[in-house]
Amino acid sequence: MIIFEPFYENYGADVILCGAQPKYIQLKAPDFSFDYDELAALFSEKTRAIIINTPNNPTGKVFSRDELSFIAGLCVKHDVLAITDEIYEHILYDGAEHISMWTLPGMSDRTIIVNGISKTYSVTGWRIGYVLAPPDISQAIRKVHDFLTVGAAAPLQVAAGEAMRFGPEYYDELAEFYRVRRDFLFDVLEKAGFNCIKPQGAYYIMADFSNFGWDNDVEFARYLTSDIGVAVVPGSSFYRESTPEATRYIRFCFCKQFKTLEAAAERLAKLTRTVK
Repeated sequence: MIIFEPFYENYGADVILCGAQPKYIQLKAPDFSFDYDELAALFSEKTRAIIINTPNNPTGKVFSRDELSFIAGLCVKHDVLAITDEIYEHILYDGAEHISMWTLPGMSDRTIIVNGISKTYSVTGWRIGYVLAPPDISQAIRKVHDFLTVGAAAPLQVAAGEAMRFGPEYYDELAEFYRVRRDFLFDVLEKAGFNCIKPQGAYYIMADFSNFGWDNDVEFARYLTSDIGVAVVPGSSFYRESTPEATRYIRFCFCKQFKTLEAAAERLAKLTRTVK
């Protein structure tokens, strides 16, 4: 199974638990693009699936139509499934467009969409998700699901169904709600001395901290937490190994109350006086 790197932590482990072998291809900063030839070389007669997370956690990348069409062509050519994590589909900025893989030619019968209500409706604690897939694949998924878990609480499912009836204005307001927070935190981080990559979607910012003289993302994350009072995720947790590319980033999250972001801004201002 092919995985784009950096990736949401569960992907690599879940692939291994399934008995498959993960093959990684790196999304390269600053736009987190990938090399088409490198991806094509990863496909073979042994390839069973590729995992695509768009909008992406942790980078905020939104895969373009051209990129997805190229991936779709490879899936059709090699008879490969596309497993798409679209949990952030409604959190988009600056005119970015979310394109679901199943809408592309040849992909409606080979795409498995994984989604949920956690991010779109701000109820991450409910743990309600869903999968969309062709009938034959859906049967297999439901059989496995039946032995892994029981159903989510019925009242929460009813509430989720009600939320899914919201009109388009809700999703416009949602994206604007997060855009304001993205722009605020992005400016704060840039002024504090980070080199940041502005996300097109989701609600995370990958920040290069090399200006502060540290070369270990885990140690710097601990320092920010203990000395500055702002908790972040080390960038290397989204990579298979601690390469130089992986250890120069930390991930900030801006799905917070504005007063929390303002408090973080005050604390991060200390960094200009505490450079190592």
